[in-house]
Amino acid sequence: MDPVPFRQALLSWFARDGRHLPWRATTDPWHILVSEIMLQQTTVASVLANRRFEKFLSEFPDLQSIAIAPEEQILAAWEGLGYYNRVRNLQKTAQTVLEDLHGHFPKDAPDLQKLPGIGQYTAGAVSSFAFNRPFPIVDGNIARVLSRLFDDPTPIDTTAGAKLLWHRASFLLEEREPRKFNSALMELGQTHCRPKSPTCLTCPVQAFCQTRFPEALPVKKPRKKFLNTDEHALWFQRGNKLLLKKGDQSRRKGFYHLPLRSAEELAHLEPDTTLKYTITHHRVTLHLYETQNVPPAKDELWIPFHELKKLPISTPVRKIINQRVPAL
Repeated sequence: MDPVPFRQALLSWFARDGRHLPWRATTDPWHILVSEIMLQQTTVASVLANRRFEKFLSEFPDLQSIAIAPEEQILAAWEGLGYYNRVRNLQKTAQTVLEDLHGHFPKDAPDLQKLPGIGQYTAGAVSSFAFNRPFPIVDGNIARVLSRLFDDPTPIDTTAGAKLLWHRASFLLEEREPRKFNSALMELGQTHCRPKSPTCLTCPVQAFCQTRFPEALPVKKPRKKFLNTDEHALWFQRGNKLLLKKGDQSRRKGFYHLPLRSAEELAHLEPDTTLKYTITHHRVTLHLYETQNVPPAKDELWIPFHELKKLPISTPVRKIINQRVPAL
């Protein structure tokens, strides 16, 4: 494939039809880093609909504001976005840039990758979007576009597949306008080259695409199986206070959750409610018991209702609380 006419076709389309997104209106590396980390596991539509990007930056507009914030505050600000180590790493990155780099972000991708939690994609994104440096990026959307463009069935989540994708992204990159080119390639995957029902007939780079069966690509390795988990939680309310525990490990670290007990401890009770939710590779069935007769553990805390909004609480538990304490 000749990359020159491909670049021209893609950039002409993007100049005409590219969306106006809030993170495209800035070249501030901190703001761009926040958007990239936020969008790793959250759809553009969800971030836009809930103004998550703007709300987070209103609380942490710069490196200094997040660097000194307590963990509970940053977790609460990230609530609902999941994968909370992302925001912990954002704080570590801010602290590192302030303490070790005098508040100045590195401009080139290899140097950005040395910061906490910044991988090859995020480094290329910050470098190209904030500083217009010629570094390629490969996210899920771009991987799909490239697999179809080159009609390549190599699984994209293998070492060989990833190597091919980055090589092709570098080969196609418009080095004079990497900010626009990378945005355009990503947008192509979000709008035309979608996972299902791609709009091939109106695709601006249709003439360059080699696949005849776009929905068969990209290929991935078989998915990991979900781990089914049963949890038994207490709804223990006393006046205007609720018994909670602050998590100290695994997926609950730093988050307040309902007290948990073993099935044997609660065998004499019938669950008041049973609900299901999925988190990472876990499918959780939560059995909720409303009781006043189970003694609290030493590390469980009575939290006044009016303080619950300020605490980091996982989405499933937050929904339970909002249903049972409507005033919140």
